[in-house]
Amino acid sequence: MSIRDHADRTAAPDSSLDAARRTRELATAAGGGTADLLVVGLGATGAGVALDAAARGLDVVAVDAHDLAFGTSRWSSKLIHGGLRYLAAGQFDVAHESAVERGVLMTRTAPHLVAAQPFVLPLTPLVSRAQASLAWAGFRAGDMLRMAARTPRQVLPVPRRLTAAEARHLAPSVRAAGLRGGLLSWDGRVTDDARLVTALARTAAAHGARILTRVRALGLGPDGARFRDELTGEEGEIRARAVVNATGVWAGGLVDGFRVRPSRGTHLVLRSERLGALPAGLHIPVPGETNRFVLVLPQGDGRTYVGLTDEPVEGEIPDVPEVPETDIGFLLDVLGSVLDAPVRRDEVDGAFAGLRPLLDTSVPGGPDTTAVRTSDISRRHAVLTSADGVVTVVGGKLTTYRRMAQDAVDAAVVARGLPSAPSPTAGLPLVGAAAPERLRDLPAPARLVRRYGTEAPAVLALAERDPVLAEPVLPGHPVTRAELLWAARHEGALDPSDLLDRRTRIGLVPEDRAEALAVAAEMLARATPSGV
Repeated sequence: MSIRDHADRTAAPDSSLDAARRTRELATAAGGGTADLLVVGLGATGAGVALDAAARGLDVVAVDAHDLAFGTSRWSSKLIHGGLRYLAAGQFDVAHESAVERGVLMTRTAPHLVAAQPFVLPLTPLVSRAQASLAWAGFRAGDMLRMAARTPRQVLPVPRRLTAAEARHLAPSVRAAGLRGGLLSWDGRVTDDARLVTALARTAAAHGARILTRVRALGLGPDGARFRDELTGEEGEIRARAVVNATGVWAGGLVDGFRVRPSRGTHLVLRSERLGALPAGLHIPVPGETNRFVLVLPQGDGRTYVGLTDEPVEGEIPDVPEVPETDIGFLLDVLGSVLDAPVRRDEVDGAFAGLRPLLDTSVPGGPDTTAVRTSDISRRHAVLTSADGVVTVVGGKLTTYRRMAQDAVDAAVVARGLPSAPSPTAGLPLVGAAAPERLRDLPAPARLVRRYGTEAPAVLALAERDPVLAEPVLPGHPVTRAELLWAARHEGALDPSDLLDRRTRIGLVPEDRAEALAVAAEMLARATPSGV
């Protein structure tokens, strides 16, 4: 089925998630019947598993103790990587897989959410000619990956060298003194990683999956899980013929037999005016490293992200990681190495950190691997089946969520003998997806199209019917009240945190979050039947 034929189907009303649907479907899931598959965790991988299984015709229940994309999946750099870093590390299969999955997202499943992002690597005096040559060779190798993945040049242009004037045009805040040019490269970028997860979950719901947030798995077994409804405190049981544990860095707390080594990736949030107009992002080489960069990522909403770190995390895993001052200092130091005017600590408006769920492959009783840097651990994913048949998927990255999900469902089908067709998700558009020419012709602002795809006119229509809904949630911020109302009615948002921290990113700046809370509560009240 073509993307044109499928777009309207995936935007059908049965893709909508709201509080009433959650109540009904939780009652059904806990009502004594047996589903084919229970998925625990609703980040990108878990939502991808739910979609993959439901699209194969399986009866699916998917739960999360918090919200969609509550964990690692909302803390990424928002990049859909083509695998260049893995190529440099000699992980050719991981690099190729990343390039293929990037192409799938950009050309078939989510062209409304994933587009090409240009990057400039400024050739400052801190970048030697040998380093520049190595980086250029890497970008050329990355273009070969693009070709091997059959992603068209119209989707991802080829890299090229820049003169100093061209580099300054694309990165005007970069120090002019000693600048001898730049290297322009391209990669994939998702408008918002949490919105990608929301689209996955809604598309799964359109195929019959029961998507249940605020439902905590208290323990897993091969035939289902005990759960607690975090909204009411009631406990019960969900029975299933197969179970997939997709809880990322928390996976080891539900299934024994493996260990996850979390790695913290920190980003800073700056007001975009601090760095000026940035038509492109920046690759800034980390001093003393041959294949590590700090990225400057303009977001198009008045904010710019700067990241990221790669530091091991020991001890208990928090629900929301804290950002240490050492990470902030490191990122500011690297950023300051290329700017005319370094960013001060008091100019950082926010920061966030995510934990990568890296699989610890050390052998008990073998050599001590604690000194191995988490940046050196493979991003290859693993699908593990316990002795009693519970399938766990760990490792990997946002870019390859679809392949991870496919492999996990394949393993569950084999382990539990489920009848299943092959995965169709490589050609299955997500809610809002359409061919680029159709997206360009939609009667809605480009910003809404990049976030909602074919649903953008419906979001706009809310504001056109009621001028109050056309007002921004915050002065100077592009998100409107209509977007919050849409999130509560159609995207499964249940409380102000869902609206401000995941369906939008207002909450990344604490002062903005505090100012927007009242509006978020108002829109939630309006979304209920009595408030329509």
